[in-house]
Amino acid sequence: MSFWEYLGSRRERLFFETWQHASMVFQTVLVALVLGVLIGVAVYRSARLSAFATSAAGVFFTVPSLALLGLLITPLGLGVAPSVVALTLYSLLPIVRNTIVGLAGVDRTLVDAARGIGMTRAAILLRIELPLAWPVILTGARVSTQLAMGIGAIAAYVNGPGLGEQIFAGLARLGGANAINMTLAGTLGIVLLALLFDGCFMLIGRLTTPRGIRV
Repeated sequence: MSFWEYLGSRRERLFFETWQHASMVFQTVLVALVLGVLIGVAVYRSARLSAFATSAAGVFFTVPSLALLGLLITPLGLGVAPSVVALTLYSLLPIVRNTIVGLAGVDRTLVDAARGIGMTRAAILLRIELPLAWPVILTGARVSTQLAMGIGAIAAYVNGPGLGEQIFAGLARLGGANAINMTLAGTLGIVLLALLFDGCFMLIGRLTTPRGIRV
């Protein structure tokens, strides 16, 4: 069976697994974005706290993905839960780091001027610092998305959803019928999703970043 014939015969299943993969990555990056921005906002004014938060988020990068997923089986079982938790943890570092860098890089004269006209600390954060730091934060989210997209394939190790099932099944059947087709379908699906998500982030960046900042 050729690759195109395989795609045609498994069309519905592949669409379903592609949707699962996209949904899992979207949810984990969204959760990581909320958590990462909150952590960054909480620590960016302190060099020590910023270093600690970045180091703590970076610890998860030292844990191999298969090992982390395996460790999560005991408390969370198999399936969606360990997959989502693992991807969220891996997605935190770029967002936390970029949030801290973006907020710390805001021109202090603008902050002082806003404080001088009577703006509260919360108003300065929401109306000046976060909008100016947003392009940097969004870049961190793009990096996290690409990481989650690739690592998400390994979630099949714990019966997680997505295209990783195609890859793992194909690798387990190397030499057998359709093994290459299965592995190639899963891999190309993830690549196409990664490109689609990145294009969406570029569009979001253009729509949400003030024109003066873009220039």
